[in-house]
Amino acid sequence: MKIWIDFINSPQVSFFDPLVKELTAEGHEFVFTCRDSANTVQLVQQRNWVHTIVGDRAERSFFRKVFAFPLRVLSLYRFLKSIRPDIGICQSSFYLPITAKLLGFPSIYTNDNEHALGNIPSFYFASRIFVPENISLEKIAKQGAKKRKLKQYPGIKEGVYLWVKGLEIQALRRHPDCCKRIYVRPEPQTAQYYSGKLNFMDDVLIELSQKYPVTVLVRDEDQLRHYSHEKFSKLEVPLEPIPFDEVATKCMLFIGAGGSMTREMAMVGVPTISVYQGELLDVDRFLIQENFLIHKPDLNVSFIEKMIQQNRELVNSGILIEKGKEAYKLFKTELLNFKNND
Repeated sequence: MKIWIDFINSPQVSFFDPLVKELTAEGHEFVFTCRDSANTVQLVQQRNWVHTIVGDRAERSFFRKVFAFPLRVLSLYRFLKSIRPDIGICQSSFYLPITAKLLGFPSIYTNDNEHALGNIPSFYFASRIFVPENISLEKIAKQGAKKRKLKQYPGIKEGVYLWVKGLEIQALRRHPDCCKRIYVRPEPQTAQYYSGKLNFMDDVLIELSQKYPVTVLVRDEDQLRHYSHEKFSKLEVPLEPIPFDEVATKCMLFIGAGGSMTREMAMVGVPTISVYQGELLDVDRFLIQENFLIHKPDLNVSFIEKMIQQNRELVNSGILIEKGKEAYKLFKTELLNFKNND
């Protein structure tokens, strides 16, 4: 089977990593396209996946996004017209279901963000829709998700690809040389769904870096330039993406202003604070309610130090790992048997 995957943001690369490895070993062929946004291309290159870049970095303004959308669909259509995949599958690429429909092959669309406006055309054109069990079906129904297309998977999105290494990372974190550094992921400033403040953690990070080793995991060149300013001289700001395993094992505390990486860290047992400034997703509300992470949008250093002293760890993480395993198997089965089931 020839399978097309379109990556438009960094977390989507990790999402498909185990599936790509397993299906490639079983003889299936993949076609990868990606948009040059955030760390997406770098992460694809790190895996040595043959890929084609279609489209520039994500636009910030709503009107620029609207204008750029059909242009990228057209570019994808032209690129894939002669390749003719058997099926397309994506995690929140709003372009894939439309392009697949235009070219006449089926598509599987999954997203855990009920606020994303791109869900509306994606739900309409996708052949199958996957959403996590904790998302509101009423909310996505209002965006056009039809019951006949819809399937819910157990756990959270991050479990689909972290179930394999989750227990291994937790074991590594018990080593005395681990967990010595604070990692911070800034806000998703170019995302359509994000309407919160920019650079709102600056003062906290400057104060925090006077007492602890702090690494800021920037999303793009704009954030890299911002945190390269002299006032942030005590912060470590890597030029390239750091492997997830390294961050998860070295991380004493994770502070996330976005979604996916924050949930990743919480899932594998890292003490995690979400400082997300926008309206929370249903999956985040679930994790907060079940004590998997803390939401503190008005973060200060005093709160951080209290959390470090408490050495707060994730509870019941085995539940999310087991559900992730079930979800992964569901995705694989559905993808391979799609034509027979449809």
